[in-house]
Amino acid sequence: MSFDVTIFGVSFDYIWLLPLAVLLPALAWFAVRRSWLRRQQRFAKLGELDVVSRLVPPGLTRPVGWRLARVATAAALLGVAVSGPRWGVERSAVRTKGIDMVLALDASLSMMATDDKPNRLDRLKQEVRRLRELSRGDRVGMLAFAGRSYVLSPLTVDAGALDLFLDNLDPSVVGQAGSSVARTIRQGTDLLMLSNSGADKALVVMSDGEAFEDQADIIAEAKRAGEQGIYLVTVGFGTPQGANIPVRSADGSVELKRDDQGQVVVSKYDPQLLQAAAEAAKGTFIPAEQSDKAGRIRQALSSLRTQQRTISAGETSTPRFQLFLLPAVLLLLLDTFLGDLHGRRRKRAAAETTALAASLLFALALNGCARPEDSAARAWRSGRFADAANAYRTLMENGDRTPRALYNYGTALVAADSLDRATEALERAVDSPDADEKYRATFNLGLVHLKKGLVAESEAAAPELDAALALYKKVLLGNPTDMDAVWNYELALRKKQQGGGGGGGGGGGNSQDQPSPDAQAPTPAGGLGQSQADQLLGSAAREERQVQAKRQKQSKVEPPPGGKDW
Repeated sequence: MSFDVTIFGVSFDYIWLLPLAVLLPALAWFAVRRSWLRRQQRFAKLGELDVVSRLVPPGLTRPVGWRLARVATAAALLGVAVSGPRWGVERSAVRTKGIDMVLALDASLSMMATDDKPNRLDRLKQEVRRLRELSRGDRVGMLAFAGRSYVLSPLTVDAGALDLFLDNLDPSVVGQAGSSVARTIRQGTDLLMLSNSGADKALVVMSDGEAFEDQADIIAEAKRAGEQGIYLVTVGFGTPQGANIPVRSADGSVELKRDDQGQVVVSKYDPQLLQAAAEAAKGTFIPAEQSDKAGRIRQALSSLRTQQRTISAGETSTPRFQLFLLPAVLLLLLDTFLGDLHGRRRKRAAAETTALAASLLFALALNGCARPEDSAARAWRSGRFADAANAYRTLMENGDRTPRALYNYGTALVAADSLDRATEALERAVDSPDADEKYRATFNLGLVHLKKGLVAESEAAAPELDAALALYKKVLLGNPTDMDAVWNYELALRKKQQGGGGGGGGGGGNSQDQPSPDAQAPTPAGGLGQSQADQLLGSAAREERQVQAKRQKQSKVEPPPGGKDW
């Protein structure tokens, strides 16, 4: 059985084995000491120790203090290693394949009918969650529609953002009552056509089919989607017999929905519009009677062309047992080697001593002739970001004005939190003719604006967040699978929706959260610190739920043009 317990920032998989780090050294010390004392006793029986020590190998009679230290240290390290120490963060990723898919979800009042238990909307949410479990490699966008349609989320692999919008989906989210399938198909098509990835595109419309609009308009939009290469899947919910629609009044009581004449409304599932739309786009219609709708949707989309993507699989603490196991093994090997040396240590030959001295002098000469870019890279790797920035600036003053040098200088300034100076350098590096250098510089320039936007006041934060969004949009257009860019884009978007500013600083305090310049192969930033961004997004999620709950209680739904508001 394993336990994950943290002590002083270090977690252990098997905390109950940690006492071995004390018991094993004590046992090793006792065993080695006892063995040495017994040997000395046997030698004493042979005669005087001074005489016996001249007749036996010196290793058998010399003190064992250093051996005690070696064996006890190795035992302590082994005790720590078997307890499974972990520290630091290891970000794991999964390579998978997927398509681009937009989910258009009916949030009209008729979806609250209870002929699908507990109601149609809850059943729809269940199928969406199951579909996403079957489609982990897909980029998913989300629309909500009733009398109008709204984009809840652009195409993304951010499961947290999609869960947030799905949890808060209800009829109050869409301002106008009714059902407009034609507008939804058009908006879903337009959203998919903004993507330039190599994967095929699909639009999944989930509704009860009770739409009060001309069927010809729906068919026309469905044909347009098919002509654009979008595979349309329509999914029905409800029953032909229908059910009443419970609504909550202002005083909190629940009553049945009535029409303008005071008659209780019976909402019925209508498959004709959904089937006509699927046939017009040469897609697939899944009737409400079918079970396992999510599986059938996945089966219908299985023939589409996918694109390989890298998806974050979460973060775990990094195992560090090898840092204790390796020196323990080396100490034991050293002890074995020294134990086999029974003779006197031979004198080092003069030629060998001379060669060693020459090697040391050659190493010192190489160290003195180290290139300035190497010293800058060493300063970066050791976490001395300000020194690295100064070293890269010296290179530029000596004539190196290449985009690579500008990128390294600007990235080191970002890590040192000298954001204003970093902006100027990275803006010049963005003009690099090399596509890779241009991509990296754009990423880190976006991080500069994101950091500024998080710490600025509301009025000053907006332009910085807008700049970050624009830069990360360029990055994602070039590489839609960049999970760090997706993360930072979503973070900037949430902070802007909250009014910007006050977001707790930038970039984290350790080098793994910083951009990474390198004299040979510079790499883009890893985004903000994961724990810091988790806190910000968690706060954003809580505020979003509060806003949605307040809207649900206070919003007044506009009547649709046709008069029927369900």
